[in-house]
Amino acid sequence: MYAFLIAAFWFVVFAVSFLRDRRLFKNGIFLVLTLMFAGIGMIFVVDAFNNTAARWLVLGILGIIPVAIAVLAVFLVVNGITMLRREGRRPKNLLSLLAGLGIIGFVVFSVAVQKIGWEPLAALRSVLIGVLTYIAFLFVCFLVYAFVYSRVRSSRKVDFVIVLGAGLRGSRVTPLLASRLDRGKQVYDRALRKGRTPMMITSGGQGPDEEVPESHAMASYLIERGVPDDRILREDRSTSTLENLTFSRELMVARTPKYRCLIVTNNFHAFRAAMTARKAKVNGQVIGSPTAAYYWPTATIREFVAILFSHPYLNGGICLLIAAAAISQHV
Repeated sequence: MYAFLIAAFWFVVFAVSFLRDRRLFKNGIFLVLTLMFAGIGMIFVVDAFNNTAARWLVLGILGIIPVAIAVLAVFLVVNGITMLRREGRRPKNLLSLLAGLGIIGFVVFSVAVQKIGWEPLAALRSVLIGVLTYIAFLFVCFLVYAFVYSRVRSSRKVDFVIVLGAGLRGSRVTPLLASRLDRGKQVYDRALRKGRTPMMITSGGQGPDEEVPESHAMASYLIERGVPDDRILREDRSTSTLENLTFSRELMVARTPKYRCLIVTNNFHAFRAAMTARKAKVNGQVIGSPTAAYYWPTATIREFVAILFSHPYLNGGICLLIAAAAISQHV
């Protein structure tokens, strides 16, 4: 009963925070805490009716954890190799491979520490377990809430549809960027069918290896597919997501001070883009376009790492406290 009461408390906190602004990472923490305590409550309910069944349920959950970790490690390594073959040997394409190898390395290290029995190594293992548990919890919160956020649709009328840039090949849009543009055009066409006339904003500056600004190539792509040139605004100064949204906001405010917008990016990037939109004070939500399955794991890890490092003092401080607590157990 107490577990359900705690779950209800966290659900109320989640609901209030979500209704105020659904572009917050802490919403994911509140939601996962709700699910955790609700799950614990269900175990106690099963235990009240059948103690043996509850015991087997707990053992089953505990048994699944090492199997899931092993499967995850192998999957990440295989996916990392696939990424390198298809996307090239660039640092950003190494994340899933490094994550998989890191999991395997930690398991090997833990087994070695148990056999060696040296206290300093045991202390180091405790520190790593504590810090990795914290990071894993945040990652689960990110995955769960990113999924929830992507399933919540905005029914508001919008004045602008912003498509975020994602790099070019010379002067041509990449498949990743084409996916965003196609999704943006779907939103635009749906608005037209409902009698609305939103403007589209293509947002992206010119990179060192690009022949034209991203926004210009994106606009050409949309024009070729039937979007009138006079319904497209080109934001061609940005070099990051924050600049995409900041400069796009300037264009929107100049035309419609009390604007409402919808932002289009890829599904793996949607939640972080929403957090960035909030930071840039953009009045809009984010929707995602499909991404190739092999690309999604590495991209998702990259998004999480970016969110993690966006709060270096908070997360760094918590990790230091965890490390200090772990070391104190071995002193």
